[in-house]
Amino acid sequence: MLVPVVIDGVEVPEDGTPSVDHAGELLVRSAAGDQGAFARLYDMLSPRVFGLILRVLVDRSQSEEVLQEVFLEVWQSAGRFAPNKGQGRSWILTIAHRRAVDRVRSAQASADRDVRAGFRDLDVAHDGVAEEVELRIEGKRVAQAVAALPESQREALTLAYYGGYSQSEIAALVGAPLGTIKTRMRDGLSRLRTEMGVTS
Repeated sequence: MLVPVVIDGVEVPEDGTPSVDHAGELLVRSAAGDQGAFARLYDMLSPRVFGLILRVLVDRSQSEEVLQEVFLEVWQSAGRFAPNKGQGRSWILTIAHRRAVDRVRSAQASADRDVRAGFRDLDVAHDGVAEEVELRIEGKRVAQAVAALPESQREALTLAYYGGYSQSEIAALVGAPLGTIKTRMRDGLSRLRTEMGVTS
């Protein structure tokens, strides 16, 4: 008898059969105005979404703000979720990552305006600002490269690097064999290296 694996409170069978997309079901119900379903969705995914945002922004208070923005967007746009195009969990994580990157870009634009207006002492802050700008530009390039990947590769990498899932957990979540997930991630990382001009 197969014993189900439990991921984030959701039972996933070990026999490789496609898992039920609980987040997707809750999204569909939320789109119909079911506030109880949305509350369950928030309880189920908010810790994972917050962790993703925090890894991008580092600042906890900003991450909490973005978390609320993400779930407000999820509530307002749940009707745009297409169950036949992917898992609800990865759809929400994608929104969260985009919102976090947007916040970084907004902060950078504000910093640039401050510098142009002469509000900062560039002699003192130059090294730190230059390093921060370089990191943010690099992060933007990575986000653009990830967005250009095929959906299956992007989903696997998003769940792994932004969602914190292992390869076996991803296989269970998306209902694909572990070998397929490994291939998607390997091919996706190879394409990212090419896009970023990494030769080694």
